[in-house]
Amino acid sequence: MRIHPHQIRSGALPLLLCAAFLPTSIQADDSAEIAELRKSALEMQRMMDRMQARIDELEKKQASQAQALSQAQNSRKPQPIQPVEKAARNNTAEPTNLVEAMVPERIGKRSPVTYRQTLNDRQIPASRPLDYTVDPEYRGFFAIPNTPAIIKLNAKARVDMTYDNRNAGSKARFVPAKFPLKGSPEFGGGGQFNMNANGTQLSADVRAPDQPGDFRFYYQNDFFGDDSADMKYRLQHIYGQYFGLKVGYSQSVWENPDVWPDTVDYEGPNSVIFARRPVVQYTHAMNDCWNASFGIEKPDFFVDAPQKQTRIPDFALNTRWENAKWGHVQLSTILRDIGARDSFGQDHHDFGWGVNLGFNLNATEKDSFQFLGVVGEGIGGMGNDTSFLNSDGGFNSDGSFKALPYWSLMGAWTHHWSDRYRSNLVFGHADLDPASGMDPEFYDFSNYAAANMIWQIRERWSLGVECLYGFKQAQNGNDSDDVFRFQMGMVYSLF
Repeated sequence: MRIHPHQIRSGALPLLLCAAFLPTSIQADDSAEIAELRKSALEMQRMMDRMQARIDELEKKQASQAQALSQAQNSRKPQPIQPVEKAARNNTAEPTNLVEAMVPERIGKRSPVTYRQTLNDRQIPASRPLDYTVDPEYRGFFAIPNTPAIIKLNAKARVDMTYDNRNAGSKARFVPAKFPLKGSPEFGGGGQFNMNANGTQLSADVRAPDQPGDFRFYYQNDFFGDDSADMKYRLQHIYGQYFGLKVGYSQSVWENPDVWPDTVDYEGPNSVIFARRPVVQYTHAMNDCWNASFGIEKPDFFVDAPQKQTRIPDFALNTRWENAKWGHVQLSTILRDIGARDSFGQDHHDFGWGVNLGFNLNATEKDSFQFLGVVGEGIGGMGNDTSFLNSDGGFNSDGSFKALPYWSLMGAWTHHWSDRYRSNLVFGHADLDPASGMDPEFYDFSNYAAANMIWQIRERWSLGVECLYGFKQAQNGNDSDDVFRFQMGMVYSLF
């Protein structure tokens, strides 16, 4: 049973009154006992005062704890998300909430390369020198707990609808090298419609912008792994980069990802370089504008022979000039050994080489031009069109082996009508000189053309419509006739 202090006080008061008014005779006889009672009453009073003070102290402490609990509960309510640049400025002091603590402490250094935000973005995955990035705001990144790293997990959902005037050889891709030739059973066939989501991408980007070495780990895949079926996994990139050294599976040093035109067609022009392979690459920046990369790469070549023979890796080198106002220029070269074993078990080798020059020129605030010129021998397997063929080496009719000569040109123009609408015109030509012992209907050359209109509905939501034209001719003069495709594509990116 709990006794309140006020109850004890009310019980002690009558004792004091009785002690004060006792008859004199009794007081005289019992003076010692009364003195003892008075002493007990005073001690009880002092004890009650101490108890009251302790109760007051506990009540104040309880009220303070209740207030702290209420504040903690309120702090767990969702906080408004701050822009990264605002949070970065706030990080000069101690973070005041979880959101500020989860963003990088500074904004990255923007690359001089023009980031064109194309529908098929080839620029984000590309490695950059120094601490350059095409996305200096680190949009979509969040901190990895107990580490100095930040990560962005992104998904680009995509759907494409196409209509071809005849059989194009591939329903989901537009590849002139695969067009059926006149006279073949596959030629013709009338109009054909297709709808697919194979261009959907998943990616992970890990960085540590505040640590020395400009660390980056990047992963990306799409679903073009099988031309005969939809949504088959295909790895595009998985690499790590640290102090300029890049190791993993990614694009060749010989490729230029910044010249790919802005097409709705996911495959892209026939004449660009597309090479995904295991690489060891080192990039050195001479200054803010000039840098060079050297790569040792897997010799992934394609020959018209029973078996290919590899003796040494491919060696690739590029040098780049980058300027935020004008754009960039890249000159690249590759050296390789092309080898094959014939049906008699004898090995044959030939020297392969290639040179390409590519640039993006910012002509005005609304107009830019992209160009790529390629020439060499034994390099057809890295052409975007001829990579579907045994286009690096073949046997002549006299049994000799040679690296096949190849050249290509690509030109594109981009015009921004407004912040939300842009158009592109693209043309590509790819030319291959097969060996005399190869099939007479083997690829000779192809043409590619595209014209489109792209609507940027929202920052991360795009819709494009495009007209495509393709043509292929074989060595004997037979051709595919003209192939037209109308395509509509929609892309939505989380970040």
